[in-house]
Amino acid sequence: MPRCPALFVAAPASGQGKTTVTAALARLHARQGRTVRLFKCGPDFLDPQIHQFASGQPCHTLDLGMCGAADAAWRLAAAAETADLILIEGVMGLFDGQPSGADIARQFGVPVMAVINARAMAQTFGALAHGLATFQPDLPFSGVLANHVGGTGHIELLRASLPPGLRFYGAIPRDAEAALPERHLGLLQAGEITDLGQRLDRIADHLAATGAAELPPLVEFPATPAPVVPPLLSGRTIAIAHDAAYGFLYPANLDTLHALGARLEFFSPLAGDALPACDAVWLPGGYPELYATELATRRELWTALSTHVTAGRPVLAECGGMMSLFTQLRDQSGHVHTLGNLLPGEVVMQPRLSALGTQTVTLPEGDFRGHTFHYSKASTSLTPIAQATPFSTRRHGQAGEAIYRQQRLTASYLHLYFPSNPVATARLFLP
Repeated sequence: MPRCPALFVAAPASGQGKTTVTAALARLHARQGRTVRLFKCGPDFLDPQIHQFASGQPCHTLDLGMCGAADAAWRLAAAAETADLILIEGVMGLFDGQPSGADIARQFGVPVMAVINARAMAQTFGALAHGLATFQPDLPFSGVLANHVGGTGHIELLRASLPPGLRFYGAIPRDAEAALPERHLGLLQAGEITDLGQRLDRIADHLAATGAAELPPLVEFPATPAPVVPPLLSGRTIAIAHDAAYGFLYPANLDTLHALGARLEFFSPLAGDALPACDAVWLPGGYPELYATELATRRELWTALSTHVTAGRPVLAECGGMMSLFTQLRDQSGHVHTLGNLLPGEVVMQPRLSALGTQTVTLPEGDFRGHTFHYSKASTSLTPIAQATPFSTRRHGQAGEAIYRQQRLTASYLHLYFPSNPVATARLFLP
């Protein structure tokens, strides 16, 4: 049974700084020569990019709903075999969602450290920590880290407010120069933050003086073999768009394609790359709306993609990838752009979130789990071949995402999690 020091970094809510703290902890230990493996709870493409930069290792998703307990178990066991430290970042608040981050920490026995934004807070810090620690008595809650603190007097007030038995991991001062920049979907992508290393180093230096810098306790992760994936895509090449406009890729999805035997050929539409010689194409999600002016000039690429589809070859276009293929894309400023023009209809950016949550869908190729998260709405004359079903019925009546198909082009706002059905994934990329 593999054993490895592990810590679950949680918070009472979003916006407390747990992503920054998790990444900076990884940076701190990586600087000391340790191999750090990071995981992110819940569907997310942005935080894992930051974590991969900090640790130099791919950051995988843990989600008991979308990914499943078996998927989480074998990934954690595999990481424990080679890592010196495992860090798991929670999602939203510790108990938010069903299943929640707390459910993952409890299932795998990983001690929880909660990051609390202590700005404008004194003794209430202790009350909040007490509530997090005792709300679910069987949770392996360890202690708290205070973020955005003032001087030493503020730190002592926070420390003294904690009830007996709760560990005070320390405090991080307010540091505007270390804050990670954001936009409408969350943090900027790692490649867009030119001084990301310096920002993480600043927080890592702050953490070096706290108890959070110490290795957490060893956690035993039951030995769990990886699933066997048949090489159904052996000898086939999949071209994958990958740049600032199309950056939303689960490392687990790429691993699944490799396990299926596919050869992956990455190209950058933004850089003006031609469509590589390939058997299938994957246009993942991202921010095509931010780069629509540049992408609209890539006529050779879109013509080649149209020829590819006309020839009956597969394309998977997810969220931003699908947005790129409609007749029109209307950006946040109201400007209209024509990119791929392979699907009839229009996509319009919205001022508020349009859809969020994990969903399941049954396609002709098989059943998939995935998630949706977007600020745009699409209108089209196409008839969906399938409609996804949200995991939760508490999304205020939110409907599942439509999946469209023209020849072998499959398009949807839904981001599929390929490990949920590797065989069906192979069928998506076969003629």
